[in-house]
Amino acid sequence: MTAQGQRGLGVCLLLAGMLWLCGCGAAPGVWNGERAAAGTEQETGTRLVYEGSMELSYAEHFSVDYYRGGYVMLTVTSGTPSGTPEGTQILSVPEGGEIPEGLDEDVILVRRPVQNLYLVASAAMDMFDALDAVDAVTLSGQREDGWYIDSAREAMESGAMVYAGKYSEPDYERIVASGCTLAIENRMITHTPEVVEKLEEFGIPVVIDYSSDESHPLGRVEWVRFYGALLGLEERADQVFAEQTAILDRVTAEEDTGGSVAFFYVTSGGLVQVRQNSDYVPKMIELAGGRYVFENLGDPSSGRSTINLQVEEFYNGAKDADFLIYNSAVDGGVASVEELLDKCPVLADCKAVREGNVWCTANDLYQQSMSLGYLIEDIHHMLRGEDADMRFLFRLEQGEKGRGESCGESEGEGI
Repeated sequence: MTAQGQRGLGVCLLLAGMLWLCGCGAAPGVWNGERAAAGTEQETGTRLVYEGSMELSYAEHFSVDYYRGGYVMLTVTSGTPSGTPEGTQILSVPEGGEIPEGLDEDVILVRRPVQNLYLVASAAMDMFDALDAVDAVTLSGQREDGWYIDSAREAMESGAMVYAGKYSEPDYERIVASGCTLAIENRMITHTPEVVEKLEEFGIPVVIDYSSDESHPLGRVEWVRFYGALLGLEERADQVFAEQTAILDRVTAEEDTGGSVAFFYVTSGGLVQVRQNSDYVPKMIELAGGRYVFENLGDPSSGRSTINLQVEEFYNGAKDADFLIYNSAVDGGVASVEELLDKCPVLADCKAVREGNVWCTANDLYQQSMSLGYLIEDIHHMLRGEDADMRFLFRLEQGEKGRGESCGESEGEGI
């Protein structure tokens, strides 16, 4: 158990003994998956009284607990490879609500209506957009021309949202002066812990969005329910999440196609980056009725989602694949089959190239976190050879012009 967990357990035992002497029951809270005392009952204080928890369908890296009076405790866990959760707790306090007594000093307090957020986890913006809550974000970790989401771009054009620096180089002066209430970072921030320390020194609490660590594609989508709970918009969050699960239900109701798929991109160094078979992308291919060609690749305990292969190694695994999908999220994609072969000439002998089954993801996909259900459906149409309008996949033809250059960096959050 972490030091924070030990402190929480100690407080729990102390309060439980005191309440037992008084003939009262303890008020449960959450820390690292255990119930602990979240507050004490005093004549002039506020006591958290546990009422229930959000039932999650796929997500594994957050939990939500509800307390009487509209108090909501959100817990985020990183799910480290060692299996020891290292988490952050946020107490969402209802408008006009008192701050409960006896909270752990590490619990982040956020008052509703939630305002002045610094959003660096750009994949989460699509969730704020789906919740009609982009106005809660006033500080962006993405420049105006880096947004594919119209509401975010429009907010920056009007000045309602301003650029406050990327994850590794935040504009501390602007962030502090704006009255920022919470910085929502992507997992790349773990490579620059000094930034977190500096933000916290200035009184800016930090939470990391670990949606990219979810193994199931709809686990990533379900993070909209985390933000819905933070903002007090659970009903809307449940609605948009249900729309994506309905797509999955529709696709998985049909028989598997048996088609094999390689999902990849060619790095600037000439290597080929593919997904470990434990990653959510191979899971999407499976849910769509296909088979990921690299079935036993990588070590799930490493915490990595991708692996770089030498070209020859990739070719040996992908040469007989029925379909190739090029991931455009990192380098902006390729405009034609010829451009792909310029990057990697050996692919000319692949079955999918010979048969005209080379596909590419749309450039904006990495910001469309609420649309993974649609991507699964696109892959399903591809596998079945169906002539359907697709949202995030398009077939590469000889000499075809692409769908535009990449605009903005994905900062490691891309699909």
